[in-house]
Amino acid sequence: MIEALSCLRQLNVPSVILRLTLAMFFGGMIGLERARKGRPAGFRTYMLVCLGAALTMLLSQYEYYMLNHNWAALAAEVGIRTDVSRFGAQVINGIGFLGAGTIIVTGRQEVKGLTTAAGLWASACMGLAIGAGFYECVAMAFLMIFLSVHVLTPLELLVIENARNMNIYVEFQSLDNVGEIINRIKTQGAQIYEAEVDHGRESPSHHPNAIFTIRMNQKGGHAKLLALISEMESVYVVHDI
Repeated sequence: MIEALSCLRQLNVPSVILRLTLAMFFGGMIGLERARKGRPAGFRTYMLVCLGAALTMLLSQYEYYMLNHNWAALAAEVGIRTDVSRFGAQVINGIGFLGAGTIIVTGRQEVKGLTTAAGLWASACMGLAIGAGFYECVAMAFLMIFLSVHVLTPLELLVIENARNMNIYVEFQSLDNVGEIINRIKTQGAQIYEAEVDHGRESPSHHPNAIFTIRMNQKGGHAKLLALISEMESVYVVHDI
């Protein structure tokens, strides 16, 4: 451990200010990418989650100190036995409910919010480390989380684009168009593993649609296949899910 940080690991006013400031800054920086994409949990949400986790860890350290010093006699008299390490565990459990609220399944069978939920959970864990004064871990964790959220997105898109398997959501005029869409897919040498067709009878504005599970015969053909299907006059919407 770095000896210069020994003072900042103690529970004093400069240490508390530093930890809460780091929690606000690092949490907010991670949430910026989510905010730019218009996600429900963005800049302030990440900041508050990280800050709350850090505050919880500070509270556990404060209570541990007070129970062993200022409140020691009263605690012994009353018989208080508190495991302050449980505070951090409760934070992780609580974030589960918050993260679940960001995950939705759209009408097009798309799962949204997984990255946001994972980011909130990681931000809370980072806040616990900040509150504990584990600065070396915080610096490394922030760099890795920031790298995952901000920098690796193009790499993820590249991997998805070059994947052999893909799911396509298509909206079209009538069920008679399904055969034509399947033939258009097969012209690219792709194999259709599954086709889930929705007749679209719930409302007049709800067009028939289908989700095709496909395996491409070569890498990098996603955009071309989507373009070919979108050229069909009977197709209203087509995208990869």
